[in-house]
Amino acid sequence: QVHLVESGGGLVQAGESLRLSCVASGNDFSFNVMSWYRQAPGQQRELVASITSGGTTNYSDSVKGRFTISRDSAKNTVFLQMNNLKPEDTAVYYCKARRSIYPRALDYWGQGTQVTVSS
Repeated sequence: QVHLVESGGGLVQAGESLRLSCVASGNDFSFNVMSWYRQAPGQQRELVASITSGGTTNYSDSVKGRFTISRDSAKNTVFLQMNNLKPEDTAVYYCKARRSIYPRALDYWGQGTQVTVSS
């Protein structure tokens, strides 16, 4: 069974940085896409950043230029470097790993890690 475990969240002040990590285990296959989502209280979960197995990245407009997603496929790990954090970045951050088996896609989620940015 696949498990994703996030770490690295915490409480920081505006302008500071955090680095989130997500380690996958229990898989004997590679994930096509690994992503970070976040959900603030009372808000819908939203995509923050994603990275394909080929290294193509995608970012939401709200984090472009501040966040960087990367992955170490050999270690089944995806990272999110978050710089110049803002109070509006406060949310629970979730890791998602997708395995595409045409025509279906299987998504696996972590339990989330809290990021709180004070002003």
